Amino acid sequence: MARVPHILENALRRIPRVPRALTRRYRSRRPSPAPATTALVPSTHPWTRALGLVAVVVLGAWLGLLVVGNVRVPVGPMDTTMTLRPSFTGGTKINVSPLGALQLDSHTAPVRLDVNVDQLDPARSQALVDRPERLSGLQDEVTQDIARGTADLAVRSCVAVVTGATALGLVIYRRPRRALAAGGLALTLLAASGGTAYATWNPDSVLEPRFSGLLSSAPSLVGDARSIVTEFDVYQQELARLVTNVTKLYDATSTLPVYRPDPTTLRVLHVSDIHLNPASWRIIASLVEQYRVDVIVDTGDTMDHGTAAENGFLDPVENLGAPYVWVRGNHDSLVTQRYLERMKNVHVLDDGRAKTVAGLRFAGIGDPQFTPDRSNRTGAEQSQELAGARLASALRDQSTAGTPVDVALAHEPSAAREVDGTVPLVLAGHIHREDTEVMRYGTRLRVEGSTGGSGLRAIEGKYPDPIEMSILYFDRDSRRLQAWDSIELGGLGLTTAEVSRHLPEENQPGAKTSPSPSGTSPSPSGAPPATAPTPTPGSRSTPTP
Repeated sequence: MARVPHILENALRRIPRVPRALTRRYRSRRPSPAPATTALVPSTHPWTRALGLVAVVVLGAWLGLLVVGNVRVPVGPMDTTMTLRPSFTGGTKINVSPLGALQLDSHTAPVRLDVNVDQLDPARSQALVDRPERLSGLQDEVTQDIARGTADLAVRSCVAVVTGATALGLVIYRRPRRALAAGGLALTLLAASGGTAYATWNPDSVLEPRFSGLLSSAPSLVGDARSIVTEFDVYQQELARLVTNVTKLYDATSTLPVYRPDPTTLRVLHVSDIHLNPASWRIIASLVEQYRVDVIVDTGDTMDHGTAAENGFLDPVENLGAPYVWVRGNHDSLVTQRYLERMKNVHVLDDGRAKTVAGLRFAGIGDPQFTPDRSNRTGAEQSQELAGARLASALRDQSTAGTPVDVALAHEPSAAREVDGTVPLVLAGHIHREDTEVMRYGTRLRVEGSTGGSGLRAIEGKYPDPIEMSILYFDRDSRRLQAWDSIELGGLGLTTAEVSRHLPEENQPGAKTSPSPSGTSPSPSGAPPATAPTPTPGSRSTPTP
């Protein structure tokens, strides 16, 4: 019986061990309690967290724009750098160092567009001087450049703000999710700012800029673009009126001319080398009306580069009040020639083709060279002589056929010299100064100056080139040159005018009649003696180089 309590005692000792084992397992699965010190830190308010996120987004976006948000954009002849900057008022700031800056109220948004003019590109600037037709389209070109640059800036700015905000968020929060939230918020803010700027865009702000620095005196010095255009138009009108008044005065009071044209005289207005000067059309129209011109002859270089963009410059030709006879110059292209061929009242001559206009028979050939860049190509002189020989052959064929040509046309004098002896008169241009001579076999060569005052090249020298043209008087029956009036106007910005009448040597009082060139070139052994031009009153002829 004594063993029973011993057995119970052993059983009771085993019972407490089970719950202790269960307790150890249960405690191992429970999370360890937080340190007592964490209960003392207060929780962050949601608005505080939101403001902190916004601060991270703005600072990160700004840093991103500073690092990678710049875009270099060529705008017209200038190299610029465009950047977006945070701003309370928006607008556009154009920095022209070291002269100052222009501020435009272009838009209202929390971003400002900064445009720094870094430099003026010499090549593109020279291209504007060499191709003045681009000035009329410069506004559209600049608009396209700015639109393209703004699109590039928008893309790069999006990448910059997202990258900057995300990177700074990752540094601050050390959690990818919070960093991506910062980048997304930055992109949203930039898109909202861009939408606001687009909705409030004011293109007329360019007309009312605010100047700072040395540019603050710019409005009083140069005025705005609209007044400049208006004044140039007034200058053209006044120049045309000056021509009319001077020619009236000359016709009424001059005692120089021995020859006075009668109503039956054919009047030809010879122009050349207009080189895209828009003022020339007003002057030509004024002379056509004043002198009752029967036909206008243009010996080329009406354009500057012969591009299709220049063709609109030719549109006034149809409304000048007289037929227009034209040959191609070395600054005129086949594109220019085809455009003129489609115009009413315009007669394009090339390859020796002849046409009777206003009672006179003309034949001409286009310049074989197309050198709008004014380059000297190998074999240029030989090509001119070959073109002149082709024209001379065509003139002989016309004479053989019983339809002799009265006036031949070529652009360069070197080509015109090849027709000596085949036609009474040949007209040319190219050298931008007037000249006249009777060549060895009796053909008179008349070279016209620049009716456009050499275009923009007028400002290359110390003094602007004059505007020159001539009125040629022909007898209606013999169709021979009787006299010519040389008209010279002051160049760009000048208001001077000179008209002088000249007589061929054979028409001067007491002069013997000189031999007229035949339809074929005489042989050297039977050639008439060289005739030296006799100076006429008011003439200013100089030898051709």
